Amino acid sequence: MAPAITTLAADAPELSAANTGFMLICSALVMLMTPALAFFYGGMVRVKSTLNMLMMSFISLGIVTILWVLFGFSLAFGTDSGSIIGWSSDYVGLSGIGVTELWDGYTIPVYVFAVFQLMFAILTPALISGALADRVKFTAWALFITLWVTVVYFPVAHWVWGAGGWLFEMGVIDFAGGTAVHINAGAAALGVILVIGKRVGFKKDPMRPHSLPLVMLGAGLLWFGWFGFNAGSWLGNDDGVGAVMFVNTQVATAAAMLAWLAYEKVRHGSFTTLGAASGAVAGLVAITPSGGAVSPLGAIAIGVIAGLLCAMAVGLKYKFGYDDSLDVIGVHLVGGVLGSLLVGLFATGGVQSDAKGLFYGGGLDQLGKQAVGVVAVLAYSLIASAILALLIDKTMGMRVSEDDEVSGIDQVEHAETAYDFSGAGGGASSRSTAALAPAVTENKKVDA
Repeated sequence: MAPAITTLAADAPELSAANTGFMLICSALVMLMTPALAFFYGGMVRVKSTLNMLMMSFISLGIVTILWVLFGFSLAFGTDSGSIIGWSSDYVGLSGIGVTELWDGYTIPVYVFAVFQLMFAILTPALISGALADRVKFTAWALFITLWVTVVYFPVAHWVWGAGGWLFEMGVIDFAGGTAVHINAGAAALGVILVIGKRVGFKKDPMRPHSLPLVMLGAGLLWFGWFGFNAGSWLGNDDGVGAVMFVNTQVATAAAMLAWLAYEKVRHGSFTTLGAASGAVAGLVAITPSGGAVSPLGAIAIGVIAGLLCAMAVGLKYKFGYDDSLDVIGVHLVGGVLGSLLVGLFATGGVQSDAKGLFYGGGLDQLGKQAVGVVAVLAYSLIASAILALLIDKTMGMRVSEDDEVSGIDQVEHAETAYDFSGAGGGASSRSTAALAPAVTENKKVDA
């Protein structure tokens, strides 16, 4: 029996129906975040790539679920080996876990913890997909997810959250995934796009979002699901820490959205819906690692800093020439780095732990630990992801052909299109329909 599983001895915690129900709800909320991300990304791409973008998120629900049950949970949360990886035979296939066996030190079943962490594992590779819009073969993407979660996500999750993981033992604070999820995904995105290159027409053709309502819907659902993502990461609801995290999630997200919009108004003269959605996500990302360690005032500061700096960071792709299609690097990598490092400044020592940041008399100790976690995860994910992408590219090829990319990846990879324009004329006469057709074609040229 793995050390992480407890038996129902007299002095052991008892199963809490309240905490178990709470965590099942949180697990469902985190699951919702992957379809929400699909909408968020799907609205940001051009018409001809909509379905492919949706599918790049949805396929993660299938692939990662099976891998998690077979061996992923064991690698991430099994008995530690060398502070690098875990393994417990009881977790393989989730076959050696009793229905009432509790996660070590908590009042929820192992099954509940496993399914909650599964939803994190599903979402993380889906985040990467936004950087690769328009140009990756679907089969290559599916293979990349399979390899990436095995080689990168499962080990990193063990480092950060697994008992015995080296970053966990060092005292790096990552409440809900600033390093393991957002820096991990953002660095992976950078590694892959450096291998596969730019989209056809990058910095030349207009590549505007085709549906801002879809973007706003996705952002709203992400915001909603993120309460389960963050507040649920305390694995219970007995001491108020999860409640603080819930409040800080709302506060930081609001502050980041307002800061992003203010930056846009000053820099570009307009408040955009895309900016509001992106600012909200930047705030959600930044508060994820830090929200259990800071006060609501600290959450406001973190949100403002993330909103401003992430808004600035999204333009770096044009300066440095890397094609991060939907700003995964600018929002998730930069936001994850900021949120992780700002723990070292704003941690009060009175919420999830007694670790204090620089502004609360803790000196530079916690900031140093956070920096080690940031650099380690960023470097490992960047290098490993680039190697995996290169191997796939040299064997089966990562990209669709240039002609297929220009004509539209939806039709090529999925034999479907997101919108049927053939009925655009409705009940109008054939003459009216014929007159409308060139306009539809022209719109597709501009928005594609």
